[in-house]
Amino acid sequence: MRKRITLHDLAAQLGLTIQTVSKALRGLPGMSEQTRSEVFKLARELGYMTKDQKQTLQQDFISPYPVVQRRFVLVQNKQSLNFNRLLLQGLHERFMEFGHTVQPLLIPPKLKPSQFEDWAEDEGLLYAEGVFIAPRMNWDLLEQKLLELQLPRILLNFPPPESKVDSVIWDVYEAVYQAVRRLVRMGHRNILYVGDTKDQRGFVIRWQAFTEAMKEAGVMVDPCEHAIERDGSEGWLQDFQQKYELRQPTAVICGIDEEAAPVYHTLRRLGVSVPQQCSLVALLNEQSDTLPLCSRPQLPIREAGYRAADRMLWRIANPHLPFEHVRLQGDFFTGSTIQKLQG
Repeated sequence: MRKRITLHDLAAQLGLTIQTVSKALRGLPGMSEQTRSEVFKLARELGYMTKDQKQTLQQDFISPYPVVQRRFVLVQNKQSLNFNRLLLQGLHERFMEFGHTVQPLLIPPKLKPSQFEDWAEDEGLLYAEGVFIAPRMNWDLLEQKLLELQLPRILLNFPPPESKVDSVIWDVYEAVYQAVRRLVRMGHRNILYVGDTKDQRGFVIRWQAFTEAMKEAGVMVDPCEHAIERDGSEGWLQDFQQKYELRQPTAVICGIDEEAAPVYHTLRRLGVSVPQQCSLVALLNEQSDTLPLCSRPQLPIREAGYRAADRMLWRIANPHLPFEHVRLQGDFFTGSTIQKLQG
């Protein structure tokens, strides 16, 4: 039997008054954001729910204290491992409150679509209560196989056209728009974009956001002037260097996490001081030890996992309702890699 957690329990563990804990959970002012975060974290860990949270779950036909433990699966590949740790953290945090589990399942790099059914059977995928589909699948056909599973599914990506699935994703369109607007407000207009623009739906959306945000600023974008070509080799880095030396931009936006460090160190090798000579914004999954404190739009990846867990439980309880697509927006973090353009 689950022990009933009260406001008094939370207050005692945190060394706060019951009034402070109550105000934190109701979103009322009168405390630091750190205190509010600590209250929410402990409440999630212990499974405490406010009356409003219970009512919301009941309205969606989700039991706040289920008696059956459910097993879910996060299907991923090697390309998505660097941010799936954050997704799993969010999924675990939410499912822990209900006593459910989520298991990561890695798709073999050389798995062919024709082998998918046998692989899914061997891994017990078809016996899960639901499946989360991670971003950056190797082949569209494999992703399509996952989308066709006769199980509740949540796509952790931007959905392809006509897909019948719920989706939850961090909003990279908004993130790139934030980056461009922040740089423009600081006087930058000669901005170089670095990143693949074709391989993934999220990459396409990043580039669309860049071109539209620059157009809003009165700058028409010529794709030939940006380091966006990818052929599977490291030639893109040489292309970036050539584009930088030709254009001499005052700012660079790096649209892909794993390319940020190579871009920064290439600038250093060219003798370019960041941010004195060139400001740098990178769409990092999280701050890297190989970079200075990077100015970046914050990508709510862990929060997307947490929200996706909610969406899964909602879908199981409401199988006939229309599909929904959720985009989570983060704030822009100003680090040490951008500065106002002088002159």
